[in-house]
Formats: sequence, structure tokens, C-alpha cells
Amino acid sequence: MRRSHRLATILCGLACGAAFLAGCGRGAGDAEGRVATREEPSGATHAAPGAPADEVAARGPESLARGRSFDGVDEAILDSVAPGAAREVSNENDVARRGDGRRDDGLSGSKSGDSKSGELESGDSESSAARPAGRASGPAAQSAVGGEQSLPRSSDAQKNRVERLQEYRGEVLRLESAEKDNRAAPTAARPAPVRGVAVPADRANGAVPAPLVLGDPFRVDPGHNTEAYDSITENAFRVAKQEPLSTFSIDVDTASYSNVRRFLTQNMLPPAGSVRIEEMVNYFAYEYPQPEGDVPFSVNVEVAGCPWTRSHLLARIALQGRTIETDKRPASNLVFLIDVSGSMSPPNKLPLVKEGLRLLVEQLGENDRVAIVVYASASGLVLDSTTADNKESILAALDNLSAGGSTNGGQGIQLAYQTAVEHFIEGGVNRVVLCTDGDFNVGVTNQSELVSLIEDKAKSGVFLSVLGFGMGNYKDSNMEKLADKGNGNYAYVDTRNEAKKVLVDQMTGTLITIAKDVKIQVDFNPAKVKAYRLVGYENRMLKNEDFRDDAKDAGEIGAGHRVTALYEIVPVGVESAAKIPDVEPSKYQAPKEPTPAADTNELLTVRLRHKRPDGDTSTEIRAAVTVEKPARFDEASDDYQFAASVAEFGMLLRGSEHKGEANFDHVVEVSQATVGPDPFGYRAEFVELVKKARALAQQGGR
Repeated sequence: MRRSHRLATILCGLACGAAFLAGCGRGAGDAEGRVATREEPSGATHAAPGAPADEVAARGPESLARGRSFDGVDEAILDSVAPGAAREVSNENDVARRGDGRRDDGLSGSKSGDSKSGELESGDSESSAARPAGRASGPAAQSAVGGEQSLPRSSDAQKNRVERLQEYRGEVLRLESAEKDNRAAPTAARPAPVRGVAVPADRANGAVPAPLVLGDPFRVDPGHNTEAYDSITENAFRVAKQEPLSTFSIDVDTASYSNVRRFLTQNMLPPAGSVRIEEMVNYFAYEYPQPEGDVPFSVNVEVAGCPWTRSHLLARIALQGRTIETDKRPASNLVFLIDVSGSMSPPNKLPLVKEGLRLLVEQLGENDRVAIVVYASASGLVLDSTTADNKESILAALDNLSAGGSTNGGQGIQLAYQTAVEHFIEGGVNRVVLCTDGDFNVGVTNQSELVSLIEDKAKSGVFLSVLGFGMGNYKDSNMEKLADKGNGNYAYVDTRNEAKKVLVDQMTGTLITIAKDVKIQVDFNPAKVKAYRLVGYENRMLKNEDFRDDAKDAGEIGAGHRVTALYEIVPVGVESAAKIPDVEPSKYQAPKEPTPAADTNELLTVRLRHKRPDGDTSTEIRAAVTVEKPARFDEASDDYQFAASVAEFGMLLRGSEHKGEANFDHVVEVSQATVGPDPFGYRAEFVELVKKARALAQQGGR
């Protein structure tokens, strides 16, 4: 709000000099003829240096939409009218142009260290007048130097762009309003300065700067996009006679789906590496039966026709974790590990982190504990472990966080786990909740070293939840590996609703592990199955001998979590266009003879191994699947059909070589018909995303 008043003051001051500037501009224009211009690649015309001010103003309102700069505005004249104006206006435009929330004035540091090394927080936003002047640009400069001349009308494309900016900025204003309300509300005393991190003197008393007015924070700037995704090599078909066993680790992560949603809502098709089909399928809830007896989850298998290749079958293997009511969950020892480096300043990063964690804190009770560790150029303990009945202190510590500096994630991880171990609750939930964009660039930065660090810390009995935020520099590859090796789960939070889904609606599943190192091995009957392939789970594949090896790490399942895996099967005797390996038999060894079990109607057998959350020895569960006459796809359950449609969508986005007859129209048809009760609207949202992807694919020729 203070920034808005300041900009208003600047505009008024600039308007006072409009006549002088316009007069100078007209005079120069009369003497020298038309102003020289230069063409931008986008077609936007910019005034060349020294251009008359009224000619600059005539360029139209496109700088608001495109974040362009006008080089012809004299910085000295602007500052003579309103000191610091050139820098103030340029900063606003620079933020909008970059789209990452970073500013040149030190208000928010960057990953490369925009703020001073070792500082956790940025300086006060009111100091802009003392900063050196920069180039004036943006709508403020235009309206000031334009005098009485009216601005030309913008094109429809420009208007659409302006409307999108206004929509995004509405979200910014909402977050800023929430920040203001939290600061205004009565709270406990501000926490002490962060231990181990240098805090500027003017911030040591807990003062919080005015929120930043950012540009277009929810759009990736292609010029500054350093997002990282691992390439995915799809699982190929395997011949059942040669390789009857298929072994993999379960995965309850959901980050890929919400990240794909983010791309599509920005009118962009996602990169293939961001599309992990198992995470898309597992994002949704399905009505699987609760487990019986002492086992932590139920095992359910359904087989029907494959929707994208009609001559094939599709087997769905589903696990349902035991549900634990919120009022019966064990006490929690939580450590919030929060990235407060400069790149976390945009509203869809640190402000959204704070808002999401507030939602979680409100769900905690007197038996729960929360500590807060932050890291930027250095790490520090903002709040020592505090019982959750003292919510005011916890919320005040969250409110006091701001972004600045580079990213020493390794140091923060060390301190977070140390804090969790110091307050370890036997039989309780002990978990580090990491909130970051994953861009580690100081200290331990090598991915393999970070993974090794997490693997070592996981031995302490402390579990990990990784929550990803932001865009532009998002490092999905880092985040997924840390969660996999840290006995954890991984979600991408792009909106407040997603934060509520992960931290409130699915709190017990996110926090409470009911089984760890869960492995699945499927044994296919070669008398019934010619070939098979696992859809997704490419980075979760295990060697067959790993199944019984209790030293081999695998995935965890939380309370109430559902896990779905799909196998595409080529039945024996069916002609198929699938790429099935043709391996010449050995001249020294004949193929093994089938066992009597092959001469039955059993299609496959599912084996599962898991450990208790605090155990070291695994337990095995087995279930044989008999299929006499497989159902047609349209005869399968609604949950089966919907899950298959999500997988089909993933294959289309990824450009899978196994997509067969898959197409967007079919995905829309099936998913729309199987939305079901959908209390939170996630399935209905999926249908709209498929339609969006279809339109984008048609435009791009895919």
C-alpha cells in the first residue's frame, strides 16, 4: 500500500512537469523532424535515445502489457521532478519484465546474490529515493511525459495481455492483503533474530517491510527460464517368457500433475520431462476398499480392455492405505525448512509458502510441536521447537520471514534434521517439511551430494515432505530425488487451493507414514501373457533381486493414500503392432518349462513387501489374479476408466511411442463420463485441462 501511495505521488509530480517536457519535445521534433525509432523482435517500437518526450508517450500503453523500457526519457529530468522516480518506475517495470520478483534495488535478492552475502532479509522498500536513478519506463513514465496528448488504443492482443496481468496481480493483491492482515492482527512478541544469519540493524527488532508490488509473477519468462527436468525413457514391452517378473517401488508423489496444470493454465504445453504419468494418476482419489486385519493397506486388481490399443488388456493394481482420523493421529514433531533466498520473493513462492504453512499450523493441537529453520546465504533457527498450542508465536515467526540472498540448501538440511532429532517423539510423527524452488547454488549444490546427504539423514527416523513452489528457475529434478531418498513425498504447490489440499485435506497422508520401503513385484503367466509394460514409474524401477533385499530403499505410503499402477498387456495369440523385443534364444540353454500353475486361468500374481514405519524387516503379501473373460473397457468401473484416461492424457502430452489410438477427444469423452461425485472438483478441472491441451496441441500441430 505504501508503494502505491508513493507511485501516486510520483505520478502527480511528473504531471507537473508534463507541459515543460511536451514543449521541449515538440520543439525538438520541429527542428529535427521525426524521431528515430528501433524495432523490437515483438514488433514494439521504442524511442531511440534522445527522443522527444511526447513522441515517447505516443508509443501507447503496451509497456504495461509487455514490460518494455523507453530509452528516450531523460532520467535527470524525471528525478528533478520527483527524486528517485526514474529508479522507482524502472524497478516496477524490471520486475514485470523478468517475471521472477527480483529487483535491482536490493529489496529482494536473487540466487546469484542480489542482497549482501550472509543476510537473510532485504532492506526496507522505502529507501528507493536514495538509490541511483535508472531508466524510466512503463505506464507511469508515459502518463507523465505525455501531457495532454491522448494515448492510442491498444490492440486486442494487448488488451488480453493487460487483462491477464490484472488477473494475476489480483492474486498478488490477495496475498499482500493477507500479509497486511496478519501483521495487523495481535500476535505474540516477534521472534528473536535468526540464529547464525546476519540480520540488518533496522530489522533486528522484528520490523516487517511493506510488501512488494510485483509484476506478472505467474508467467515464466522464456529468456530467464532455467527450470530443470530429468529426461524420461519410457518402459518398453517385455516378453513374459523371457522376463516374467516386473519389480518397482511405489510412488505417492503428485507434483507432476499440479506442475502440468500450471503449464496448461499459462497456455503452454508442458515439457515431456515434467510429465510423470504415475504422479498424474495418483493425484486423484479413487474408491478403493479399506484394508482388513493388521495389514496397513488393501490390494485390489481390475483387468479390462485397453482404451488406446483395443487388442490389448490393461491391468490396474491399486493399494489403499489405512485411513487415520485426524483426532486419532499421533503427536507430531515438525520442522519447517523454508528457502528464503532472493528467488523466493514472488507471491507464488515465499508468500504462498507462508500462507500454506499457516493453514497447516491451524490444524495442529497441543501435543504437536513446530520448529522453523530457514536458509539463504546461511541457515538459521527462526523458531525453536514450540508446542502448537502457542500458535501466535509460530504464526508470528512465519510472518517475519522475507526473501534475500543466495541458496545454501545443504546447510539448512543439516540444521533441520538436527532440530528434528533433538525433539524426536517416539511413536510419533517426526518430519521435516521442505519448502523451496529447488535451486540450490551455495554450499552443497551437486545433486548427488544433496541426495547422499538426505539418504544419510533419513537413517535418523525423521521423514521428509518436499513442497515445490514457483516457476522460471524451478528444479523439479532436485526435488523429486530428495523426496525419494528421504523417505518422503513430493507435491508441487501452485495455488492456495493446492496448499489446502496437501496440508489440510490430506494432512494425515502427507504427515503420517503407515508403511515404508513398499515394493511391488508382478509375476506374469507366460501361458496367458505374451508381453507387458508398466505405464509410468520409469524412475522407480527395481531389479528383481531388490524385491527381497531389505536394505534396498523404496517408497512410503501415508495414511489414507492411494497408489495406482497400470500394466498394458499383450495377450497370447493376439496380433499386435506393439514393439515387442525379438530375442534369439541361447544355443546353450533351452527356455524353461512352464510350471503347473501356468495351466490355469491365472493371468498374474501380485506380490508386495513393506516395513513398518519404525521397522527394518519387511513383510510380504500375495494376491493371484484370475481372468476368464476380460471385460470391455466401457464395462470397467468408473474409477478404472478415469485412471486410464489420465494415463492416456499423460502419454499424449509426453508424445509416447506406445500411445496407439489415444487422442484428446477420447480422453475428454471418458473423463467427462466418469467424473462421479467429485466433491473438490478435481476431476472436473481435469476435463477442462484436457480441452485446453487439445486446443494448444492443435495450434502447435501436435
